Amino acid sequence: MIFQERLHELRSSLLLAEDERKGGMSTRVSPFTHMSDVGSLLSMGGFTLLTVDMDEIVINFPSMLQLMEDLRGMGESNASIYRVGSIGRETLLAADAIYQELYGNEDGSIPASFQMVHCVGWKPDPSQVPHDKQPATCNPSPPAHFPPSLSLS
Repeated sequence: MIFQERLHELRSSLLLAEDERKGGMSTRVSPFTHMSDVGSLLSMGGFTLLTVDMDEIVINFPSMLQLMEDLRGMGESNASIYRVGSIGRETLLAADAIYQELYGNEDGSIPASFQMVHCVGWKPDPSQVPHDKQPATCNPSPPAHFPPSLSLS
């Protein structure tokens, strides 16, 4: 799952360019999921022993337009129901220049930051007996493969 502060470079560049060119801003990047929300959703789903971890991955692209094309190919274009129509060529070119100026690498590429969340949870099956209700068993004899020369005491 990609979440939270992903693509902050793209989002800020688009906001600055749109504010400069059109005198206002609209949502151009899909809404984000926060790490605390993921844990809460798993917990509400009945999962226990939760582990939620995050990795940040930075990928360099030749240009902002190439990044946006790849995002569209991944199905990550803006899915917001509140989005306004197209952004316009002039604003896109301004955003590309802002992105390059603020975040560009020395080789001319631009970084795109992705935060990936990994979730693990456990949900018992109804057929499982809770640990505190299982009968205790103890077998003091050593296992069959235990060397006889070694003592347990």
